[in-house]
Amino acid sequence: MARRSSRSRKRRRSRGRLGPLFKLLCLLALVVALTAGATVFFRVEQVVVTGNSRYTQEEIVEVTGIEQGDNLYGWNKFAIAQRLRQTLPYIGEVTIRRALPSTILITVVEWDAVARVEPPTAQELLAIQGELGEEEPAKEDGEEDTSAGDTSETAAEGGGVTEVSAVAQQPWLISVKGKLLEQAAGSGSAISVTGLAALVPQAGTALAVPQSQQTKLDALLSLLGEMEQKGMIQDFSSIALGSTQMELRYLDRFTVKMDLGADFAYELQVISTVREDLEKKHGPQVSGTMDLTQEDYQVVFSPD
Repeated sequence: MARRSSRSRKRRRSRGRLGPLFKLLCLLALVVALTAGATVFFRVEQVVVTGNSRYTQEEIVEVTGIEQGDNLYGWNKFAIAQRLRQTLPYIGEVTIRRALPSTILITVVEWDAVARVEPPTAQELLAIQGELGEEEPAKEDGEEDTSAGDTSETAAEGGGVTEVSAVAQQPWLISVKGKLLEQAAGSGSAISVTGLAALVPQAGTALAVPQSQQTKLDALLSLLGEMEQKGMIQDFSSIALGSTQMELRYLDRFTVKMDLGADFAYELQVISTVREDLEKKHGPQVSGTMDLTQEDYQVVFSPD
């Protein structure tokens, strides 16, 4: 009896040790079966695109690289979303979902062209050339200057000189986030922006400017964001960016002066309120200049 009891305990201990291994093997087998099933049975039969107006469904599907018959799980949706945003610049947000058993659902949000960055004037271009030239490393004594007289020399890598010829000579349309959309074909309805120079512009990338203009670019993007939040984008026709202040054209009747570092959400509310008060007092065609840069006054209005 004692020997049988001992053998029984040994068998139970043996089964106890094999239990976790058996469960692991079953789990692995299940994963393999599911993977094989997904590979064999879940194939792409259709791709449905929604939210698009500028680009056709065929254009968007072609960029994704997804083809009928592809495995439903055999691609990276994050990589595809990134490729869509880069190749089709007006696409801002992308959501990709799998709808079993055979459909891919792509939802896009397309950016609007809210602003048009104008090319720099000759004087501004000269200043940019001077700024970029200062970044060029000094040559050692006796080193031959091979770039003299060649203004199209390619920029040095790693933050070196940027060639002046890389400054945009045509206006570029940008989204509210500062994404370059395309060269502007005409005046259009986008806000005309001066005081910035687009460097090496390429559709689908972020607007880049000389280092000395970065503060102005930051202010512009902050202002555009607040305008969009308040639904005021269409109320402005131009923004002239200076070194410390900006000048805006509002409703084609008002010139507005603001500091680059202003609280734009608050300032836009002030502009709207002052305009309403002026129209009540002087009629709907009142025009003039609103100066919001004075230290002692919230706003100083000078009629035309």
